[in-house]
This record gives sequence, structure tokens and C-alpha cells, in this order.
Amino acid sequence: MDGFESNEGVILLAATNRPDVLDPALMRPGRFDRRVIVDLPDVRGREGVLRVHSRKIPLSSDVDLSVLARATPGMSGADLANLVNEAALLAARLNLPKVTMDIMEEAKDKIFLGPERRSRVVKEETRRLTAYHEAGHTVVGSALEHSDPVHKVTIIPRGRAGGLTFFLPEDDRSEYSKEWCLDTITQALGGRVAEELVLQRMGSGAQSDITMASKLVRKMVMQWGMSEEIGPISFSEKDEQIFLGRDIVQHTDFSEQTAQKIDAEVKRIVDSSYDRARKILEDHIDVLHTIAHALLERETLDAPEIKTLLEGGTLEPLRSPAPPAPSEPAPDAAPDPTAQGTGKEFPSSIPPLPDPGATS
Repeated sequence: MDGFESNEGVILLAATNRPDVLDPALMRPGRFDRRVIVDLPDVRGREGVLRVHSRKIPLSSDVDLSVLARATPGMSGADLANLVNEAALLAARLNLPKVTMDIMEEAKDKIFLGPERRSRVVKEETRRLTAYHEAGHTVVGSALEHSDPVHKVTIIPRGRAGGLTFFLPEDDRSEYSKEWCLDTITQALGGRVAEELVLQRMGSGAQSDITMASKLVRKMVMQWGMSEEIGPISFSEKDEQIFLGRDIVQHTDFSEQTAQKIDAEVKRIVDSSYDRARKILEDHIDVLHTIAHALLERETLDAPEIKTLLEGGTLEPLRSPAPPAPSEPAPDAAPDPTAQGTGKEFPSSIPPLPDPGATS
């Protein structure tokens, strides 16, 4: 890169995902002396990318790209293009003339979490446990002021998860307040609290919730200075992978006494959030039962349905399938007295409607 002659007409470009491991010699003036940070698109950028890639896709009138952009934080332009393509494939597989919002949501969920596993055999006891677990997330999250709004909740297995509760942020969050952190930890523990409160048992399905809450609490205490006991001090906690032989020997910059204080403060915050979630569910136990029973019947609830149940309303009953029209005998043919019925009868309990985003 260092020549004896100046070639002003030559521009050298390079890209990396790890600028922190570059040799300083590369960053000297005259070499790579201009840095252009290409970050992931924000919510407005994602909406614009979705509009570009969906121009040649027939969209239904109910498709709201702004809602879809809010629900896809962290996605790159290539991820959003893949989402639109996946939605078009799902619509074609279902012989739909246009891509609907439900198809877009199904494509997003499939990319994030994997396809639905409707063929998986789930015991009724496990379904009930999952329904109360997800209902606990929903009730606690809806009762908290600083928690993200609930967007959708389902007990259909997807990926490695038995059920999911989706929280839709209002906008891209670049800064985390202490109030948001505490509310997020509380709603994450709401599923485990509901299991214990109603079913008097604990399942392993809360593993991801507990892991996420523990990591967030440690960031609050050790990196963001949100603990009154520890104070505004940052303690290094290197959990990244070793890269190019750097930092093979990891060390801590705090004493054993400080480590004990950190552990005690982390446990205090988690226990306080757990008790807070339990108090919310005890005060709204009727709503918890209502949402859990609705999940067992419908398997998936969207935001308007959740709002109706939280306000004490009732959902419209699921539509029953229309009975087939009776076949009339030919005019010149006499009825057959030996003809028997088909033996097919409609069940007394109406099954839930199939999800339009599901694939066969």
C-alpha cells in the first residue's frame, strides 16, 4: 500500500466486522485513513427497505410495513429482503392472490424462530403449563408501565420453544433506562411465577427467560452503574470469544469481597422482580385464567384480542365449518332405500381455525 509514486486515481476499499483487531499500521494516514461506519438500519430505514423489496410483490390492503419494521429490530437489508421473499413463497404455497399481514408475520416468525411444529404431539398437561406460562408473561407485561407492549402470544411450538410471547417496542432503543430494565426483568419472570402460582410446579421452559433476566441484571450492576449498593462503577466481565489469540488469559479487576457484593445485589434485584411479578398475578388472577383458557382454545392471540381480554371483554366464538349441501338424486332416478349415511358428523367442540401462515 506504500508506493514510490502517488496514484491519486486509485481508491482502495476494504470492509471488516472486527475493526478492533486491525493492526494499527493499517490505520495510518495515507492508508485506510477514512472510516465509514455502516450500521444496521433503524426503524425508518427498515420500513424503506421493506418498501423497496415489496414493490413487485402484490400486497393486501391490511399489510402495514411500519408495524413490520418495528417488529424487526436488528435485521439487516438482506434479512428484510429474505423476509419479503419468504412471505411471497408462503402466499404462493397457500394459493393466495396477495400477501397478507398474517403471511408477513408468519414469515418474520419463521426467520426469527423457525417454522411452526404443528405435527408435534404435546400432552394436554404440557399445553396447559405452556398456556399459563405465556399468559403470565402477557398479564405481567401489560401491567407494567415501562415494558414494551404485547404484540402476540402463542402456544404453538416453534423452533425449540414450546410457546412464545412477542413484545413490540415502540421504536429502536439505543439507551436503556433503569425502569425499563426492571420492568423487562419482571415480565420475563412472569411465566415462571404463573406456573408456580396456579399449577404449583415449575417447568424447564423458563430457562431462556431466567438466562435473559440474569444477563440483564448483571449488566445493570456491573456495567451500567444502576445499583445503589455498588454505585456507578464499571467492572469488566469479558464474555466474548477469544479472537486471534487476544486475551487468552482473562482477569478480573475487582476483589473477592466486591464479587460477593455483586452476587448479593444481583440476587436482590431478581428476588424483588420475582415478588413484584407474583403480586401482579395475584391481583389479576382472573385475567390470567381467562387468557390461559383462550390460548388453550385458540392457540394464538393477537394484540386486539389480548386487549379485549385484559379489559374484561369476551372474544367472538370461533366460526364453525359450514355443513356440506345435501346431494339431490337425479330427477329420473328413484331413491335407494338401502343407501346408508356417510357416518361423518361434526364434532360438538369446534376446533380452532388453522393459521393462514401455516404450511402443510
